[in-house]
Amino acid sequence: MKITDLLKKDTIILDLKASDKPGVIEELVNKLDEAGRLNDKEEYKKAILEREEQSTTGIGEGIAIPHAKTAAVKTPAIVFGRSAEGIDYEALDESPSHLFFMIAASEGANQTHLETLSRLSSFLMDKKFRQKLEEASTAEEVMAVVDAKEQDESAEEETTDGAASSRILAVTGCPTGIAHTYMAADKLKETATEMGISIKVETNGSGGVKNRLTKEEIEAADAIIVAADTKIETERFRGKPLIQVPVGKAIHQPQELLNKAIEKDAPIYQGDGGEGKEEGQQEEKGRTGFYKHLMNGVSNMLPFVVGGGILIAISFLWGINSADPESADYNRFAEMLNTIGGGNAFFLMVPVLAGFIASSIADRPGFAPGMVAGLIAISSGVEGADGGSGFLGGLIAGFLAGYITLLVKKAMEVLPAIFDGLKTVLLYPVFSIGITGLIMLLINPPLTTIYTGLSSWLESLGGSNLVLLGLLLGGMMAIDMGGPINKAAYTFGIAMLDADNFSFIAAIMAGGMVPPLSLALATTFFKNKFTKQEREAGKSAYALGAFFITEGAIPFAAADPARVIPSVAIGSAIAGGLTMLFDIGLRAPHGGIVVAGLVEGNPLLYLLAILIGSAVSAVILGFLKKDLTKE
Repeated sequence: MKITDLLKKDTIILDLKASDKPGVIEELVNKLDEAGRLNDKEEYKKAILEREEQSTTGIGEGIAIPHAKTAAVKTPAIVFGRSAEGIDYEALDESPSHLFFMIAASEGANQTHLETLSRLSSFLMDKKFRQKLEEASTAEEVMAVVDAKEQDESAEEETTDGAASSRILAVTGCPTGIAHTYMAADKLKETATEMGISIKVETNGSGGVKNRLTKEEIEAADAIIVAADTKIETERFRGKPLIQVPVGKAIHQPQELLNKAIEKDAPIYQGDGGEGKEEGQQEEKGRTGFYKHLMNGVSNMLPFVVGGGILIAISFLWGINSADPESADYNRFAEMLNTIGGGNAFFLMVPVLAGFIASSIADRPGFAPGMVAGLIAISSGVEGADGGSGFLGGLIAGFLAGYITLLVKKAMEVLPAIFDGLKTVLLYPVFSIGITGLIMLLINPPLTTIYTGLSSWLESLGGSNLVLLGLLLGGMMAIDMGGPINKAAYTFGIAMLDADNFSFIAAIMAGGMVPPLSLALATTFFKNKFTKQEREAGKSAYALGAFFITEGAIPFAAADPARVIPSVAIGSAIAGGLTMLFDIGLRAPHGGIVVAGLVEGNPLLYLLAILIGSAVSAVILGFLKKDLTKE
């Protein structure tokens, strides 16, 4: 199928009247609707806007390619719009956009349609092609330019792509798989040709994987570039220098990526648990494996913690004893919420943690023994200690179950092949659950004693010791914003929450809210220090910070880590320390502003601690960052 089968004279606007991004979208959508290509104009527009919320489709160099694949499209089509003056479409290079191709793919669009739409995206990487579109005076000329480009490309097709002798390989992919995937691929190929480099690029688009890299090509490659914003199969690149970047970097900085690939300026990919480690770093690899298993448990446990904890906290709106039938504050609905959150979701927290740690170590056979061991950890402790060994026991249970399952699997390898079908359904569960359970029953009483003793000691801390701990926990939340240090602090807070100590999670949540809030304040009051795109991101950072989504500060930290990370870490530490100083507690493990009314202590002082920490970080950032006009 040709592009001109989708782009017709009745879907071409040579002189756009719009003066801003919303206006352009409205005008192009209206043109498609008038041409009879849409089933539902408003639904299609909604799909376009949702795509823009993910990231702007103003890709720079004067081009914007808004696109959506939805049932609101009756017939796959392309609408072309042109603005001689240029329109601010929030392009990645912050330059005005002149050429607009809005791509409308129907939900049931076949592969031919999708490939045609993707081909257009790659054509736009050609500067001469764009220039001809800008100079075309009629709709017929626009279609002739596109038609001529297709004929030229078909004559040259597959001249370099499939070369089995390629030394540099690349993979591209974007969430929708229509535009950026192919634009990145073509930019890499075009730049490689200019540099005299042989390259093969695999595209992971909506029509499936194209130009797939073969095992032989991967073995012969000097380095591999993965430019993608979606999940790519990377295990096949084990042992090769691997450069992993967002898809946009391949569009805008292809030469830099290719130079890194030529020089093998990239870590050797070690597969799962070993990303980014150089060969020979066995100790580091081992620590990464431990962290991976722990985070697999924590990430799968968090929905139980967050959902259950907030439901428990909401039940307190009717009174702290509203779930107790003997209390004057008793409320049946509050009791139901408390039962769901505390009696069920929170009860499953430790078993789920242990189960997923074990399954990370030993795959699926490890899950059942991990769950059982985690259940033993919280239910078989010592007399008078409700909750058993809690979080500590759950961690040990998970690793114990995982490695025992590995030993059982290893021992079963000596059995004849006739028993293979019985291993996963009978032998592994019986032996793994039995051995792990027996060990947990023996070690859980002393673990409970240790856990309760640690909890009591932490509860006994007061004065300067407690403030120092708050400073430490708050600062840890900002160091890597969702990474291992952040998760270590948050995991500790959950453990203390499980032990009915509510001060630590309050300090941790305050520290985690500061980074995005401080960046939001900095972009508001120090506008000359940030790009337009960063200022726009700063607006959304207000909401992200308010809801305790620390990761909202990551784009700023990635762009300027030397200034941003120390600044936000100082503010987060101050917020955590002040929270402890003000004797604030919090029964909910997540939610930010949503759970502000459930603070134990003075809610206004809690808010003050967060605001002071955020303001300090914002001022430090304003001092450290240079004025853009002077850089």
